[in-house]
Parts: sequence; structure tokens; C-alpha cells
Amino acid sequence: MLMLSVEELGIILLSLKVALASVAFSLPIAVAVAYALDRLDFPGKTLVDALVHLPLVLPPVVVGFALLVLFGKHGPIGAFLDHWLGIVFAFRWTGAALAAAIMGFPLMVRAIRLSFSAIDRRLETVARTLGGSRIGVFFSVTVPLALPGIVTGIVLSFARSLGEFGATITFVSNIPGETQTLPLAIYSYTQTPTGDLEALRLSIVAVVLSFASLVAAEWIGRRRGSASTPQALT
Repeated sequence: MLMLSVEELGIILLSLKVALASVAFSLPIAVAVAYALDRLDFPGKTLVDALVHLPLVLPPVVVGFALLVLFGKHGPIGAFLDHWLGIVFAFRWTGAALAAAIMGFPLMVRAIRLSFSAIDRRLETVARTLGGSRIGVFFSVTVPLALPGIVTGIVLSFARSLGEFGATITFVSNIPGETQTLPLAIYSYTQTPTGDLEALRLSIVAVVLSFASLVAAEWIGRRRGSASTPQALT
């Protein structure tokens, strides 16, 4: 029962590729947005904060439809990317990664922002007085101290990407070998009379991957937290 077929292995590998791509795309933007929301005061900050967290409360189908309108081949952004750069998101695995990135983005931003908020700013001030530039202090002091939150945000976004369904199926459909990730494949198998066993195997894989990622995040966060505490005290 636990032996996976070649098709199922392909579905798992595609899901991992989509999740990793979504995290890689989101991470630098999430760090910048989290830092801006935590440290800067600017007009419209409340609106930006609400916009960042909007995917958490919107139906995923609405997000997928918005992506289809904007990034479809005839959409304003999709047509530009296709014509000038040859980049196509609609009905491609890259579109699945984009949908997953947007749905997981609020979780990543929130975790990183909370980590920035917990940093003792006196450490950054001391580094600045010792001659460090703002950018240098950010990468040498702020980011290392915020690393547990960054790791947590990465893992939460990765796990959310693995489980993304509504926005993905609306934006890129359910195409085997191209956009059929774990949730879409499980859904397809549950719609066929003989697909219960395949759905069960893939569900077990999804649970194991999600659980392992959360355990890894907790372990890394604890180790990083215990390692950085003595440095902060000195």
C-alpha cells in the first residue's frame, strides 16, 4: 500500500519544486516588507499591512481568479511578460508556484515581522556607533538575530505551498505532469471510483512532509535561539 508509483513520485517532486520555487521567490520580498512594516512609518502603512494579509481572509478561488485576470496570456501583466520576456504563468508550473507564493506570503511576513520586533534595537545602535552602515548592520546584526523567525516563515510558507489548492486550480488548472500538485492529485483520485488507495498514499505523504517541515522549523528555531542568547548578552 505504501509503495508509490512513478506517477505519484512525479506528483510529489512537482509539489516540492513548486513549494521551493514559491519560497525562493517570496523570501527577499517578505524580508523587505516585514522590515518596512516593523521599522518604518509611512503614509498608507495600515493599508499595506491589510493588503499583505488579504490572502489569509479571501477565498483562495478569488485569488486564483485575480491571478488569471492579471497574469493570463491576455491579462495586462501576463501579456507583457509573454510578449517581451517569453514568461508564461497561466497553466504552467510556474503559475502554480506564483499562486502558492501569494497564499503563503502573509504567513512568512508575519513570522519575520514578529522576529524583527523581538530584536533589542540597542544592539543595532551599538553596531552603528562602531561605524557600521545601515545596510551592513542589517545583514550582520539584524538578519542573524531574526533568523529563527525567518526560518519559521520559510517553513510555514513552504508547508502552505504544499497544501495550496483553490488558487492553484483556478489559475493553472489541474494538468498532470505540469500543474498537478499533491492536493490537486488527491482531489482527482477521490473523484475516480478506484482512486481511494492512491489518494490515501498521497495524503500520508502530504501529512509526513508537513509534519517534518514543522518539526524542522521548531528544532532550528530552538537551536538558533539558544546559540544567539549568549551573543546578545555579551
